Amino acid sequence: MDKVFIEGLTVDAVIGVYDWEQQRTQSLILDLEIAWDNQPAAESDQLDDALDYDALSQAVIELIQSRPRALIETVAEEVAQLAIQQFSVPQIRVKVMKPTAIAAARHAAVEIVRSRA
Repeated sequence: MDKVFIEGLTVDAVIGVYDWEQQRTQSLILDLEIAWDNQPAAESDQLDDALDYDALSQAVIELIQSRPRALIETVAEEVAQLAIQQFSVPQIRVKVMKPTAIAAARHAAVEIVRSRA
């Protein structure tokens, strides 16, 4: 299976377990690795045969900004389910990074892999 990558997708979100985190936005950075058959798009050169990664990115941004969450684990799971359900991706790896989570670290992150049933 081929892959489509969306790397470094930055989304400002209300995220965190502490009260002060629920009062302001923080940046999350997402990397998505999506299993996708690219051959039909390569042969037709038509967007209808490709994974519309711009539309997927916009849907992910809207999802994350739609409501506050406590955990990046929740964000990762919801993003995976969105891609599987709305974009019919067969498998997705979602990495969610929170740069402000640990002062002495570049970021804290979680990564999940989910597949269509």
